[in-house]
Amino acid sequence: MTTQSCLAANDWICGEYLRSRSQELIDATVQHVWITAVSVVIGLLVAFPLALLARSRPSFAGPVLGLTTLLYTIPSLAMFSLLLPLFGLSAGLVITGLVLYSLTILVRNIMAGLDSVPEEAREAARGMGYGPGRMLWEVELPLALPALMAGLRIATVSTIALTTVGSIVGRGGLGNLIEDALPSFFKAQVLTASVLCVLLAVVADLLLLGVQRLLTPWTRIRTARPARGSGAGPAAPREGGGATVREPAKAVG
Repeated sequence: MTTQSCLAANDWICGEYLRSRSQELIDATVQHVWITAVSVVIGLLVAFPLALLARSRPSFAGPVLGLTTLLYTIPSLAMFSLLLPLFGLSAGLVITGLVLYSLTILVRNIMAGLDSVPEEAREAARGMGYGPGRMLWEVELPLALPALMAGLRIATVSTIALTTVGSIVGRGGLGNLIEDALPSFFKAQVLTASVLCVLLAVVADLLLLGVQRLLTPWTRIRTARPARGSGAGPAAPREGGGATVREPAKAVG
């Protein structure tokens, strides 16, 4: 008596499906990662000047935050339908929609990070002759990195999830596989594509967390307790870049 294959039995877990459709899975995953990465990068490039504008001109803060929040409340299907006359059935349609959705998270976190920089750090920078541009890049942005990276992580994970909706125009990455499998209820394809989406979100979040830890070493140094009677106490500020750096980092964290 021959054993029925897992594909014929339509099992949820099927190694035969992974072997026979491996290239299809790779292509869908690559498209998913590409759309997500492009959307997040463009979103960050758009959100940064918007956050600086809202911060430098308080009268613009309300409209900027209100507009980005309004965009986030639009259902994804409605958003893509509104953009359809401009972009057609293209990847640009999906990417533009995802960029607009990411703005509310990125703008708010960039502003929150910059607002959390202690005024003493700014005064010290001014006393050393820092201009507005140099202060932003060398003082404010480094201290705002924890909040900025937190927003970037949330925006990335959210974009990975929303990318699947792009399957309505054939640009949804792993969402394409899910949509194709639902009419026939192809269990192995639905489960595999869904699990890959979750894994992408987890891996992306862990990678960004690692980048955050590399870029903000003072958030780890400040928690170290020097041993009593040793020379570790005076050496700690030099390792962290000076006492003026360590103290503002506490306010950010």
